[in-house]
Amino acid sequence: MPIRPYILAETNWKSVKETAFTTAILPWSATEAHNYHLPYATDTLECDHIAAEAARQAWEKGAKVIVLPTVPFGVQSGQLDIPLCLHINPSTQAAILMDIAFTIQRHGIQKLVILNGHGGNDFKTIIRELQPKLSLFLCGLNWYLAAPPKQYFTEPGDHAGELETSMIMHIAPDLVLPLDQAGDGKESKFRIDALRKGIAWAPRQWTKISKDTGVGNPALATAEKGKNFSDVTTAAIADFLVELSGADLNDMYE
Repeated sequence: MPIRPYILAETNWKSVKETAFTTAILPWSATEAHNYHLPYATDTLECDHIAAEAARQAWEKGAKVIVLPTVPFGVQSGQLDIPLCLHINPSTQAAILMDIAFTIQRHGIQKLVILNGHGGNDFKTIIRELQPKLSLFLCGLNWYLAAPPKQYFTEPGDHAGELETSMIMHIAPDLVLPLDQAGDGKESKFRIDALRKGIAWAPRQWTKISKDTGVGNPALATAEKGKNFSDVTTAAIADFLVELSGADLNDMYE
């Protein structure tokens, strides 16, 4: 396999010292159960794929981007009773992000994009806290919202449903069990009306809302749907990376 110079884990000091990287991408995922049929590494596989493909496209357009190794641990406070759903606190995420950001800032990186692949992670508050302490530009995006899911899936689902199953069928088909072994991903909703409608918010206790850990029916998933969604998503993120990489941090507003 040829070395990809925009993937830090694959490249080398010879290449790094000769390249003036402007933008780093930090994929951040989770390790958790995904219904019966998808691997625990689903979020990491998706983050790795989306980050690498978006960076490739951006690199080919001249953007000096570098993809950092994916952080495979996320916030699982509602899934503590599901074996081996590995949990770290938001405060831990903030500490990790600060250390990484400070390090790459010293190395001349001007911008850092957190590419989030797990619904339980929320970096907005963390970025608000850390940005005043740093000179590099921090931003985040949820890769699964970079394109409108409902244009590509009948029922995208929230977790291990049609969207994620299609993605892993495309990215790592050998890790997907036959769909007749998957649960239906039926979700039990809050009884309180404001929580059901999203007017109010509280974390969900996962074993109370799903019998199979899935939220969303994977029955209509296909690898073709996964590829189509991946293609449009990575193209949109690549365009963003190109624009961000070329942006003047002193002239960010019209």
